[in-house]
Amino acid sequence: MRSPAGALVFLALLAPATLAQPRRPASPAGSSAVQVGGVHDERSGYVGGKWIEIRYGRPLKRQRDLFGPSDFAEFLNDGALIWRAGANYSTQLETEIALEIAGTTIEPGEYTVFINLTKETWTFVLSTWPAQKTYDYENKEALFGAYYYTDDRDVVRTEMILEGMPYSQEQLSWQFLDVDEKGGKLALFWDTKLAWIPFTMP
Repeated sequence: MRSPAGALVFLALLAPATLAQPRRPASPAGSSAVQVGGVHDERSGYVGGKWIEIRYGRPLKRQRDLFGPSDFAEFLNDGALIWRAGANYSTQLETEIALEIAGTTIEPGEYTVFINLTKETWTFVLSTWPAQKTYDYENKEALFGAYYYTDDRDVVRTEMILEGMPYSQEQLSWQFLDVDEKGGKLALFWDTKLAWIPFTMP
């Protein structure tokens, strides 16, 4: 039988291990995907589909007034010229199928997504800038977030349709809406804002 003194020593040694919980990221990673262009088969399921996926950091509102202040864009840009459309690393759109956005054909591949914010309009920006997986200050050939972004690699710039919502969404979310065989919508939800663009499959 362990003595009382021994038990206290055992508990003292155990306490740091039990109290050391892994720290949650302030803005967890997120993704949303859709599969398009395939057909349903009774035996094989959905066949021949191609994936479109968006990956991003998911900041929380945390009781902040996100879009009310006159300098909200500067706050979200966090020192960059444009918003990374999420948190931490650059938001990335990867498509296995050609898309058409605002009259421009987007070839299959990986792109970065940004939003140019103003009080009146939000402009969706699709760029060929590569994204850094982890921050490397010396790497000037890829972006972390929107730092050092330049518009010379933009593929699409188009005004987003901006709507208000009757409720406040706590965590930023990108989603695919109203998807059918012809196209759909790529939408961002956060706080009481819904901003989206249409896309088609040419």
